[in-house]
Amino acid sequence: MLEAKKLHFCIKKRPILQQADFYIEAGKMTALVGPNGAGKSTLFKLLSGEVKCQHGSITYNGRRLEHLKTNQLATIRAVMPQHSTVIFPFRAREIVELGLVLSNKSFAPDTLQEVMTATSTWHLRDQLMENLSGGERQRVQLARVLAQIWGTSPFPRYLLLDEPTSSMDIAQQHQVMQVISQLKERNIGILVILHDLNLAANYADKVVLLKNGTMVNHGPTREIMTPKNLHQVFDYPIQVSTGDPHQPLIISSLPTNKPAPMYNYKLA
Repeated sequence: MLEAKKLHFCIKKRPILQQADFYIEAGKMTALVGPNGAGKSTLFKLLSGEVKCQHGSITYNGRRLEHLKTNQLATIRAVMPQHSTVIFPFRAREIVELGLVLSNKSFAPDTLQEVMTATSTWHLRDQLMENLSGGERQRVQLARVLAQIWGTSPFPRYLLLDEPTSSMDIAQQHQVMQVISQLKERNIGILVILHDLNLAANYADKVVLLKNGTMVNHGPTREIMTPKNLHQVFDYPIQVSTGDPHQPLIISSLPTNKPAPMYNYKLA
């Protein structure tokens, strides 16, 4: 279990995250949802170890984050930030191979092909990253983090993703989310920051709602993603259609005093 207790983080004495307390289970996907400036990225960086925890504690499988060495942490969790910059002229396959290096694995051509095939990037393997589109680069970076935790393990592992589908079209988004979901079967816990409420509703087992650095609600997706809870977090009326008990549909509704076209996103 990846567990956070009483996390509190400030920048220049201004609270960015206040008393966050939750956990991520292996075999489950947890979506972190909230408006811009809610503190999602800060929480993400604290959990990944990119930013040092000032107050509170973070543990991976019962071990405190600050007690784990870099190579130990790399075997437990893989991280995909929202933006990754490639300075040198790397080819796509070389970026993915970095995931094998981080996991201390020897070169594994089968793993390389499997993760690049799963992310629809195998045909791009010899292309320079600078020549790829934004969505293609994002899928290559996803293949890299998948390579890090692709194999089996005797202990639970965790995958942390910050907006992994932001540069993709709708078909690619669902393909990627399906691949990520399948990792749950490998005893991997997943934390994913999502702005698309439909993706969160369709794929997450649990949802954490964050607003102004405060955890407003967290729990099973269908219990948390209600019109009342979403309105409280986003300050905007949102309808939740639950005609299919297995795939709730999120629909943005309209302010009564401002007529405008309805946005209705129906997912397969």
